[in-house]
This record gives sequence, C-alpha cells and structure tokens, in this order.
Amino acid sequence: MKILGLIMAGGKGERLYPLTKERSKPAVPFGGKYRIIDFVLSNFINSGIFSNYVLVQYMSQSLIEYLRAGWSRGGITRNHFITVVPPQMRLGEMWYRGTADAVKQNLNLITDYKPDLVAVFGADHIYRMDIRQMLDFHVGNKADVTISALTVPIKQAPRFGTLVTDAKNRVTGFEEKPKNPKPIPGNPNFAFASMGNYIFGYEALVKILHEESGETAALDFGRTILPSIHKRYRVFAYNFDEQKLPGMRACEEKNYWRDVGTLESFWQSHMDFLGAKPRLDLNNRLWPIHSAGHNCAPTRILDSSLQDCLVSDGCVINQAKLSRCVLSSEVVVHEKCHLEDCIIMDDCEIKAGARLKKVIIDRFNTLEAKTSIGFNPDQDAQRYYIDPDGIVVIPRGISKWQ
Repeated sequence: MKILGLIMAGGKGERLYPLTKERSKPAVPFGGKYRIIDFVLSNFINSGIFSNYVLVQYMSQSLIEYLRAGWSRGGITRNHFITVVPPQMRLGEMWYRGTADAVKQNLNLITDYKPDLVAVFGADHIYRMDIRQMLDFHVGNKADVTISALTVPIKQAPRFGTLVTDAKNRVTGFEEKPKNPKPIPGNPNFAFASMGNYIFGYEALVKILHEESGETAALDFGRTILPSIHKRYRVFAYNFDEQKLPGMRACEEKNYWRDVGTLESFWQSHMDFLGAKPRLDLNNRLWPIHSAGHNCAPTRILDSSLQDCLVSDGCVINQAKLSRCVLSSEVVVHEKCHLEDCIIMDDCEIKAGARLKKVIIDRFNTLEAKTSIGFNPDQDAQRYYIDPDGIVVIPRGISKWQ
C-alpha cells in the first residue's frame, strides 16, 4: 500500500513571538537539539512513511535551510524523499488559504505519486505517534477519512474542536469549542478533540476537493470541509489514547500531546522533559526523535552544579549553578552564573555572574557579566519581551560565525 505524507508547515505562530519573528512556528528550536517539525517528521519516518511533501509558507527560509541540512537523506528508491513545497500558485496568484486549500493547490503532486492513502498532518505539535496504528484503523473501518482524536476531560473540551461519534467511532457531527460538549459513547466524562491530523483515501480526497468551489476565502479541513461531509462519506475518529507506542516508560504521560502555540506552553513542555519521571522521555531508542546532526565537541562541565537539566553537545559550563534548564548546542556559561528554569538555545554565551530565572534566550545571544533577568519585572519590561505569564524572552541574535 502506497502512503503519501503531506506535512502542513506554514504556520505563522504569532503567539510564539518573538521566537517567530524571523521563522515559522515549525522551525522554532525545541528541546535542546530539535526543531518543532522534527517531531512530526520522526513520527512519519519511524512509521515507515518515507514519501513526504512539506508544505511551507510564512517565513519559510529558516525551515527550508534546516530541512536541507538535516533531513536531506537520500533514499534507496525514488519513493524515499522529504521535499519542501512552497506555494506554487497553480490555481491563481494566491497563498495557501488553509490546510485544504494547500492540498488542493498541490493535487498534481498527489496525482503524480498515485498513492492509496494520503496522510495530512500538522507540523506544530509535540508528540509521538505510531501512524501505522491509525492506518490500520482506517483500513479496517473502510473509511474515506480518519481523524486522529485526543480523549480530553469533558470540562476541558470547550477549548477544542470536538468530534461527535457513535459507538463504533464513526463521526456524526462536529462542534467548535462547544459550551456543552457531547461525550464519547460509553465514556461520559470524556470527549473527542480533533488533533488536526487526517488520513484520506486517495479517491475520496480528490473527490472532496473537486466538490469545493474554491470560492471560500479560507478552505480548511477542520473548519470548512469535514464538518459538512460526514453525512456523505465514511468519516471515523481514531482514538489516539489507544495507541501502544514502542519503548514508552511507565512514568510517561500516556500519549503525550502538546500544542506549543504559546510561550507558556512552549516553556512548560520543556519542563515536561525534565525529572526522574519525565512526562515525555526523549531517550527512547525504539521511537527516536531525529534531528539535524551538529558537528560539536563533547560538553565540558567544570566544577559546576547541575540539577535536573538537559544539556546538548558542545556546551561549556564553568563554575556555574543550573537548575531545571534546557541548553541547546554550544552554549557557554561562565563562572558564578545562576540559571533556573531557563531555555537557552544554540550558540549563546552567558558571561560571569549572570542571574537568570524563567528566561527563554533564542540563538546567537551574548549576555554581559552580572546581567540579572527574571527578578524585577518592571526593569525587565524596559529591555526585553515579557510574556503575560511572566516568561522573559530574548529574540534571536546575530551569528558570530556568519
């Protein structure tokens, strides 16, 4: 069976500003050695789906360069590829106007490939997923469309677009952020929330997109298409909570999934990686998260105290104290620095005596000696960007290697 992956990687990520000042959301560095897009790409590769188009749009150059450097792994056949697809404007001079419009503008690529099934997934979320299990569910139900669904407590369901299903998980309705969400049959305390990941039968996908006139300003699967077709097509909800992922530890949150669309959720997801019992353990050899390899020296830690940290290659930490921090590659922390609850991205230097608390520092920044951030909100607001949740963010600097 031929599977084609379409990965929607054009998101602006406006709520992640200033991390998205010069890049799209999928290109934002994450977890020390990754970008956000690495999680969905790893899910596809680990699931044996090797034919993938990545549809990009806003501020895409950073993502294009990253994929070229880190994901240009030549396959052993012509069906092994990860190809970036900017808007081709084949249907007129317009950008992608939603997920369905992006797919419709690239129907020629899908038709040329001649797949049996098309997997349309977003690139904005942090999770591990064995897509093969969703594919088996789709085929077993003879579905035209399958939507991956989170099982969420009924009280949290009003935050999501929810799916109404029958006892066999066939979709009978959609509700966008409902005040009184309908529960899962037989499970009154929970509801299905759409994850925005879809599997289509090829013929069904082509027919659905041809049925759309294109007059809608924003042609989106979740908002405009799927809510109107479930009566004409066999649409099913795949319960993500039922997957059995290889290599998971008992302490991990079952089927962890996060939309890191805000700075608070971005920061909190990093904190979820820490501790003796992380909610998502990145050290899973049976389901690794792949990334661009950095040719760095080993990390050196000199007479320092590190408590509950993730530290990537090439770092130098000299006579410093770090607690609950995530450091990307080639970060230098000098003597008498004290960092707590911080995320420090690649090629940053923290000079002697700096004190940082709950700070996100984007790539290529240097903080001068005795800098203090995170202890005086009024003072910080005069110099840095502060999230409503109190997180201080320093935007991307200028690479000294350019």
